[in-house]
Amino acid sequence: MTAHSSDSRQRPVRVLVVDDEPVAAQAHAAYLQRLDGFALAGTAGDGQGALRAVRDAAAAGRPIDLILLDMNLPDLHGLDVSQRLRTAGLTVDIIAITAARDLQIIRGAVSAGIVQYLIKPFTFATFAEKLAGYLDFRHRLEDQQAQASQRGVDLAFASLRAPADLPLPKGLSASTLAAVTEFVRDAPAAVSAAEVMEALGISRVTARRYLEHLADAGRLERSARYGTPGRPENEYRWR
Repeated sequence: MTAHSSDSRQRPVRVLVVDDEPVAAQAHAAYLQRLDGFALAGTAGDGQGALRAVRDAAAAGRPIDLILLDMNLPDLHGLDVSQRLRTAGLTVDIIAITAARDLQIIRGAVSAGIVQYLIKPFTFATFAEKLAGYLDFRHRLEDQQAQASQRGVDLAFASLRAPADLPLPKGLSASTLAAVTEFVRDAPAAVSAAEVMEALGISRVTARRYLEHLADAGRLERSARYGTPGRPENEYRWR
């Protein structure tokens, strides 16, 4: 992960799309341009083109922050591209995009410093969730300043996982977690445990447990809700 100042939040993440299939490259570029916080820095159709684009951008003082990298390129494998970037001292984050499901490739991607892994075909919703998780991860690491705390780093890396992938405490189910996640994510404003209870037909205590789990994992923002009758309660919104 590249070290950045807090000012980097003021500019979009510059992204290079690398795919040898023009239709796929155009689709991923179009997906990217629908997301806030990102800017398309260019596209490349092979590994050498990707390496050249990253070098040229760094030399011009406009470094690429993130590569959406197809693993199966005509000249170099995606893992080779990643390793050559590291060897050249070009620090850039990588999200691997590929149809490959081979376990060895996935293990290699992790060891090569690839932060996310998307398997084709995928929907825009999946793409957007992965990119949002990456952006949260990036911001959380920036917030750690010079010395990182264990909890801060843990929450940053939790941002890279989909909510359904997070370890569940005893008594919580993946299906209910997915339902709570979808409800909060689609809500136009912050929601309370009582509102989740009414919408999903679960108890208020259960709703609060799921909301707190997602908040502790860094997926929700938690704040106090004022001006409501009765005892104070928290409200939660999607990050």
